[in-house]
Parts: sequence; structure tokens; C-alpha cells
Amino acid sequence: MTKLTDTFTLSNGHKIPKIGFGTWQIPANEAKQAVADALDLGYRHIDTALVYGNEKEVGQAINESGIQREDLFVTSKLPAQTKTYEGALADFETTLHNLNLDYLDLYLIHAPWPWDNIGSNHDKGNREAWRAMETIYNSGRAKAIGVSNFNVHDLDNVFATAKIKPMVDQIQYYIGFTEPKITTFAKQNDILVEAYSPLATGGLLHNPEVQAVTDHYHASVAQLAIQFCIQNDVLPLPKATHRAHTENNAQLDFEISAEDMKVLNQMPDAAPSKTHNATQG
Repeated sequence: MTKLTDTFTLSNGHKIPKIGFGTWQIPANEAKQAVADALDLGYRHIDTALVYGNEKEVGQAINESGIQREDLFVTSKLPAQTKTYEGALADFETTLHNLNLDYLDLYLIHAPWPWDNIGSNHDKGNREAWRAMETIYNSGRAKAIGVSNFNVHDLDNVFATAKIKPMVDQIQYYIGFTEPKITTFAKQNDILVEAYSPLATGGLLHNPEVQAVTDHYHASVAQLAIQFCIQNDVLPLPKATHRAHTENNAQLDFEISAEDMKVLNQMPDAAPSKTHNATQG
């Protein structure tokens, strides 16, 4: 049984709740209520980003929750187009201001390339952005630092000049799309993999093969997909805007058998029609 208070331990010893509440694609006018509901239901790990345009609302929900700051884990991300040292420091200040927080638990470089030029090479810029991440980490205003959407090359590029290795790589990850090259490399380097879109943006929910495995556990497909990530030592970040879905996603009172995990890990892409990050896999 997985609980919202269960944690992984990052390479620097910082504890991170095993399930996060993602806010990607949640519009600003819905984000405050969605996060407030998640916190009320027991989630303690909230994930946002400057580019999502909802940091202020996420921050309002956090600050109005009445939950002690030290009992929360808050992640945000440096915009993907920011590839300079000074620019990264400035964007971090904007994020803290938006959230109205004194520190983040985790700060990530959102992608190795700007979103309007996916796959372009920004090795030098990523090393500069990482230098800023190290400065932020050393200031104590981010308890952990990492990256998102980085493949093996991108990680190796940062390693070349890093004084501190990334502690997290947040990637697209779900049943049938587990990015084994990146995941294996990350784990070999003591980097926790986080799964955004663990339900393939809903694409898994009507997959008959996944449903067949799910039926063994009297669970929902969403619950199975989330538990699948956790049993692979990957941290899922499900999102929902309806309180009932948010609650359902957290009810993980079962364990997937080793036999079924083998089936799920060998399954072909369970949502092939969904958009995939072409630089990964």
C-alpha cells in the first residue's frame, strides 16, 4: 500500500513524497481550487512551473492551506528558453515571488531546449543554467535541484562541468513508454526519475490490455498506472481538476504482483496516439 506520506530519498538526503500533484495544463482560474483540494486530501508534494502560468494561484492555495511549510514539498521549473546564468537567477526570483515562498524544495531546468525549437542543441546554455542552479542550491533557497526532459547526452553535458549532480530528471513516463535508456542512466547516477503524464494525458484510460491487468486488483486504470510508476522506483505526478479524481488517484491500497509488473514493463506503448518527446525514448 502506497500512502501520500511515503517518501523517496534524494541523493542529498532530502525526502520527497512518492506521489506528487501535477499542475501542467491546469489553467490559472482552476489551479487554486485544484491544489487546495489536493492538499485537503492529503497530498504534500505540489509540482508547478513558471511557464504553466499558474504559480501565483498554486502559491495562494499553499499559503492559505494552514499546512506548515516544512510539511510541504514544492517544485517549480526554470523556463526552457532561459539558458544564461543571470537569466536563470532572475527567473528563480520571479518564481519565488509568484509562489510567495521563501524557498523551493526542488527546482528544475524545464527542458534542454526551448519549446519552440525541440531538439536543438544548447549544451553551453545548459551548463550556464546549471551553474545558476548550483548557486541557488548553495544559497539554501532550493533544497534540491534537477532537470526535466533531459536525455543521456544532456545529462552527460551537465556532468562535464557540474560541481553538484542533478538529483531529479522529470520525464514523460507511463506504461509502455518508460524511456529505458534515460531511466537506467539516471538510476546509475543516483538521479530520481519523476514521471509527468503517468496516465499518458488520459491515453491509458481506455487501453484494454492495461484494463485487463487492472481488473485483478479491483482498482482504476489511473490507480494502476500510478502504482506501476512507484513500484519501478519512479515518482508519478498525476494531475486532476476534479476533487473525486484527485482522491481516487491517491487510493493505492494494493501492490502489483511481480508477474503483472513484468507484463506491464514489457507492454508496447499503451497510448501510441499521444504526443511523444521525439528526443527521448
